[in-house]
Amino acid sequence: MEARKTELDRYECRHGLGYTKISGEVDQVEIVDSTICHKTEPYVYSQMIAGKDAYKPGEAKNSWLTGTASWNFYAISQFILGIRTDFDGLVINPVIPKAWDGYVVTRKFRGATYRIEVSNPAHVSTGIAELSLNGEKLEGNLVPICQEGSVNKVGVVLGK
Repeated sequence: MEARKTELDRYECRHGLGYTKISGEVDQVEIVDSTICHKTEPYVYSQMIAGKDAYKPGEAKNSWLTGTASWNFYAISQFILGIRTDFDGLVINPVIPKAWDGYVVTRKFRGATYRIEVSNPAHVSTGIAELSLNGEKLEGNLVPICQEGSVNKVGVVLGK
């Protein structure tokens, strides 16, 4: 049965029938294994995916050669996790899903290490209720530059 399923997946890939298919009841959707179609690692961004009119529909092209991964890292670290560099230090401004309890990030900046612990007890998406550096409260959302070689603890509590 598993061999038949794999053959069906390959047929769908060759004929450009998409990456999802409905099987059985209308509300049950089965995802086709993208590695069969794309012929690339499932964790890699590719430059493009061949369309249904291509010689090999669904095949990924130019994996590892795009800037997509670096742009995703930039967007996620600076605008979702909200840790951006500034001339005067690190600007902290998370914009996360309300369901997240928090997260921890270790960030090196100008020779210092910052262990940033964000907690979200109010389950909000954004807004800093409290910011501290090595146990001392800070005003606003800027963490000042620390001494080169130092290891620092940044506490962030969301909740406004």
